Amino acid sequence: MTRHAGLLALRRNRRWEGALIEGPSGAGKSGLALRALAEGFRLVADDRVIVWASGGALYGRAPPPLAGLIEARGVDVLPEAAVAFARIALLVEDGAGERIPEPATTELCGLAVPRLTLCLSDPAAPAKLRRALAHLGSRR
Repeated sequence: MTRHAGLLALRRNRRWEGALIEGPSGAGKSGLALRALAEGFRLVADDRVIVWASGGALYGRAPPPLAGLIEARGVDVLPEAAVAFARIALLVEDGAGERIPEPATTELCGLAVPRLTLCLSDPAAPAKLRRALAHLGSRR
């Protein structure tokens, strides 16, 4: 399945684990990605993500025409060193979110994935994303 989303990853336990970031056009998915890249994240996909399940885990990659590209709104579509694919450990949705949310999941390709609501334009969003991947994404 293809999702209108971005996928950012961090290297953990010798593999790439990522956050699938969803939201409507103009919500700030690519803006968050650009800020997160400056904080050590790696791009897997921007704008569209091919998602599949294998061996009880969820994975994502960029469609070939978009691989290694990221949109910097107001600048251009730019090349960016990208990871070929990553295990999706967390789904992030754009929104205000609760101060301390109850654990939530979303089903993708028949698998439950932890879900977090996060304001994508929040300057602290990359730091929150890193901590969410370490905390929520580590729950199995």
